Amino acid sequence: MTKPSLRPADPLLPSEIAPRHLVQQRRDWLRLMAGTAAGTALAGWAGREAMAQNQNAKLAAIKSTTPGGMTMEKLTSYQDATTYNNFYEFGTDKSDPARAAGALKTRPWSVVVEGEINKPGVFDLDALLKLAPMEERIYRLRCVEGWSMVIPWVGWSLAELIKKVEPNSRAKYVEFVTLADRAQMPGLRSGVLDWPYVEGLRMDEAMHPLTLLAFGMYGEVMPKQNGAPLRLVVPWKYGFKSAKSLVKIRFVEREPVSSWTRAAPQEYGFFSNVNPKVDHPRWSQATERRIGEDGLFAKKRPTLMFNGYEAQVGQLYAGMDLKKLY
Repeated sequence: MTKPSLRPADPLLPSEIAPRHLVQQRRDWLRLMAGTAAGTALAGWAGREAMAQNQNAKLAAIKSTTPGGMTMEKLTSYQDATTYNNFYEFGTDKSDPARAAGALKTRPWSVVVEGEINKPGVFDLDALLKLAPMEERIYRLRCVEGWSMVIPWVGWSLAELIKKVEPNSRAKYVEFVTLADRAQMPGLRSGVLDWPYVEGLRMDEAMHPLTLLAFGMYGEVMPKQNGAPLRLVVPWKYGFKSAKSLVKIRFVEREPVSSWTRAAPQEYGFFSNVNPKVDHPRWSQATERRIGEDGLFAKKRPTLMFNGYEAQVGQLYAGMDLKKLY
């Protein structure tokens, strides 16, 4: 994989001092078990697990200077972030993506960029990796289900690509389409959603510097179960807005219909901004459970407006009824 250069004098990144001992302990355990009778039965599983996580491919990046781009909160462990997540194309249980994503082929990979733009085209993964300098961004991640994480992503602002393709005056929204391959994604057999998975942003949201096109996390290439080889990350919105394994980006005049909005419009609106004052119809959004803080007496955290990014993005929604436009 082509990697951007990193100045030799750069200090250690937060990802380089993350609690990696947990991952190493897990590797050691798998290696030990492989030499035992139980290990024989586990060998195939261990191989798939290692392939799915793709843990060893480094992705160099510089520290982000984007306002709001480097929260100082404690990182979620790599193990939690790669084994507890939603990626319904591989199953609906939290552990399904890590178990089943090993079959995903991330090379060759290309992304079609089309619609109301002056310079449409097909971008190869290597071209995207070199399009702009890689940055590490430490973002809060808030799921609509009421749990949260803190993850160090690697990528660059989506605005870099948008400027390159030159949207015209009719481009009001950006639609994101993800891979839907039944041969690689067993979850597509379920009827939980219409496939492929589709998401969308208003143009000003897509152009905001915090909106990230991410190619990695924790200083490594994106694990397959987390949306390899590239995904969207929009930190002030609920996690389902951050579409994974992108294959198409389309610039359109009318508001796209997102997959979850199509499935349950009364529960999942187009904007999906993190808002503690607007409950999901079936549960409160006032608090959240931080993954990794799951002790018996652990208290839930209060949910922050726009997931803590109000100072950076609040002006995008000035004058809007955020309860009606949820």
